[in-house]
Amino acid sequence: MRRQWRERYPQTFRRRAVERMNCCENVVRLARKLGVDRRLLYKWRDQPDPADGQAQGEAAQYCRESALRREVGKLKRLLADKTVEVDCFKRALQTGVNP
Repeated sequence: MRRQWRERYPQTFRRRAVERMNCCENVVRLARKLGVDRRLLYKWRDQPDPADGQAQGEAAQYCRESALRREVGKLKRLLADKTVEVDCFKRALQTGVNP
């Protein structure tokens, strides 16, 4: 038996929440007031709204930008890890210890 996925929050609620989020200064307080998680507000903001009537090209560009942001974050974390490794080896070479 297949279980159908049902949206917990309607699109109109999501749209209004994102509009309020863009206008407010304290997202945490807004999330508490609306009864949703703060991360969910950011997720809704980053997703293109299908009922908004956006052009397909605009929606595709938005998705591409979101994917690029995720990739940049991933690369920054990888660079930070490699920088730590290099620093560790540099210290080991300076002290004369074999790694």
